[in-house]
Amino acid sequence: MRTIDWVTDASGHGGDAGWIELIDQTALPGELRVLRIATVAELVAAIRSLAVRGAPALGVAGAFGVALAARQFAADPAGLAAAVHAIETARPTAVNLASGARRAAALLPRGPHAVLREAYAVRDEEIASSEAMAVRGAELVSELCGPRPRLLTHCNTGGLCTVTIGTALGVVGELHRRGALAGVIASETRPLLQGARLTAWELARWGVEFRVAVDSAGPFLMARGEVDAVILGADRICANGDVVNKIGTFAHALGARRAGLPFLVVAPESTVDPGTPGGSAVEIEDRGADEVTALSDAVNPAFDVTPHDLVTAIVTDRRVIRLDRGEKP
Repeated sequence: MRTIDWVTDASGHGGDAGWIELIDQTALPGELRVLRIATVAELVAAIRSLAVRGAPALGVAGAFGVALAARQFAADPAGLAAAVHAIETARPTAVNLASGARRAAALLPRGPHAVLREAYAVRDEEIASSEAMAVRGAELVSELCGPRPRLLTHCNTGGLCTVTIGTALGVVGELHRRGALAGVIASETRPLLQGARLTAWELARWGVEFRVAVDSAGPFLMARGEVDAVILGADRICANGDVVNKIGTFAHALGARRAGLPFLVVAPESTVDPGTPGGSAVEIEDRGADEVTALSDAVNPAFDVTPHDLVTAIVTDRRVIRLDRGEKP
């Protein structure tokens, strides 16, 4: 099933008038719950609560959100502008949310029908992108690691973070289908356990052999020879190749460099942001302390920046960028 889509009736068929349906990722793995989103306020709440998350899925959410806004505020230009801004800024770090919303919003002068057509295009491009990344990434992993590698991944990069297949986890799935994967270590991804909850749920559904490890164990497992490569996604890739991704990514990159392992980033071309020169220019979302502890104050950055010189390669739906050879996004 699709992580997010536009729906007009119980059969799930798309159309010009309707609502957004998305998998509530906060309920997994205990319950597969689908949310019906009929207003911009509901969508913004779903984005902020991480009911929908992952850069590509957020891009689709942004585009469909503007389609909702075009109908909800058809007779209220000021309300429409405020709604589009609220969608764009619901989470600040991932570039896809704002770019998806702006892409759909550019069609607002042509009316709601044109906006929804563009949102469908964003969705369909993300589906095609996942398919292309899975194949291109699997070929690169096989080239760098040989047959049946053992991979470590971080956060969730499967169909839940896109629409269907995924980014880095899509590569894992493709290797599994080819019989070219020995197994996966999924980092828990604290504090909200997207790896232990979401990645583990997807890997189990695919029948992939995996183990869950606490985040801090990753570099040690690499040093001990239990990992052949690190593969993960990105919320933003800067012009110089710096990678902004879930907190903990930087530590895994350092561990991979120390162990001499490939560190591979898989993300759609839409995540490459040529307008951001480097990671220091990115606003890092800081989430509430209650996600970490109820006993004291806490610092809770949701993302970190991995310097480009620690990245072996970036795989998008269009190309492989070998940063280890001096190539740039």
